[in-house]
Amino acid sequence: MKILLSAYACEPNTGSEPGVGWNIAHKLARYHQVWVFTSNTHRQVIEAELAQRPIDNLYFIYFDPFNWVYDWSFEGKRSQLDVYLHYYLWQIWAYFQGRSLTQKVDIDIIHHVTYVKYSNPSFLSLLPVPFVWGPVGGAEQAPKAFWKDFSWKEQIYERMRDIARRMGELDPFVHITARQSTVAIAATNDTAQRLHKLKANNIQITSGCGLLMSEIKTLNSLSTDQKGPIRFISMGRLLHWKGFHLGLKAFAAAGLPDAEYWILGEGPALKKLQAIAQEHNISNQVKFFNKLPRTEALEALGKCHALVHPSLHDSGSWVCIEAMAAGKPVICLDLGGPGTQVTKASGYKVAATNPKQVTTQLAIAMATLASDAKLRAQMGQVGQQIVYEKFNWDQKILSQIQLYEKVLGRSRTPAAVHR
Repeated sequence: MKILLSAYACEPNTGSEPGVGWNIAHKLARYHQVWVFTSNTHRQVIEAELAQRPIDNLYFIYFDPFNWVYDWSFEGKRSQLDVYLHYYLWQIWAYFQGRSLTQKVDIDIIHHVTYVKYSNPSFLSLLPVPFVWGPVGGAEQAPKAFWKDFSWKEQIYERMRDIARRMGELDPFVHITARQSTVAIAATNDTAQRLHKLKANNIQITSGCGLLMSEIKTLNSLSTDQKGPIRFISMGRLLHWKGFHLGLKAFAAAGLPDAEYWILGEGPALKKLQAIAQEHNISNQVKFFNKLPRTEALEALGKCHALVHPSLHDSGSWVCIEAMAAGKPVICLDLGGPGTQVTKASGYKVAATNPKQVTTQLAIAMATLASDAKLRAQMGQVGQQIVYEKFNWDQKILSQIQLYEKVLGRSRTPAAVHR
């Protein structure tokens, strides 16, 4: 097949959305011809990678609106409005680039893979070629019952986020994108519901997260120190909606005087989390680490017995699948991405009704895992199997190709081109 990918974010050897764009592109090229639209932002890194490791059947087309190459070097200082404007204009440019390409190349299918916000349009859907959209996310919200724990600034953030999402839904091109999609893939149930309201026809739910086999093997090899104390770990940016405050309160309520709780990351919620630990007399059991290099972060994960990830709105959650790959049970809320990734056999998914109920049930899960080494091992093994079957990029790409074949009315199993 001749496949066109829309991957505004696409970069090798990175995580998050740029990693998704790159992994889909280079894995697909093992089987089919792949053209990738992306921003010049990633050009230098991509070309350096291809110079060292050339990939046949993979062609990149770089462009930016008005030659405006967005500078991502000012992490934390960039305006979200600037990002949104650049991306929206880039999508318009993508339509004209796509129209030009399809006049030269008989493209079979177009797939939009990044960015993944469902309330932003993809103008490539206007072309007369079967169009796959997603996985897209962004419809997830922190339940209102949990807002009482937020500061006024945090509540304003949640309201502005909701307003931005609803304004996006008013964009007629978002509606057109949904209706023009041959298949619309949602990362979560919440986003699937919004796509339904946007009149998307064929909606599927699939996580956009994945791990390379090399990453899975590295995570599989991490071993827990069985002689040390029971350790729980939370990893990620210290933001209010990550729910780490719920994890700390639950840890205090679990009554585990010999256990430890490690929190890895940095962000504006640090002082609040430290205050909660002090207030609940668990400061001597809670260890706060700054953002660690990936190798050190994985070492810390290996030393712990379970991941606590009570996020209130995550479309995707790499940390959950990394923990499962490492054989760690996951304690999370039954919301967003984690709610679709974790099963009852690989961890605990707690219904998010209100903070008190969540704290109580998280505490029960912690106490249960702390007292049952056999259960931890069983859940860890199930999690590793889930990651291999569902979140392994090699398997995900084969499923993606099967979807393309179904869209195009073909039926065949591709033979990988090993290089």
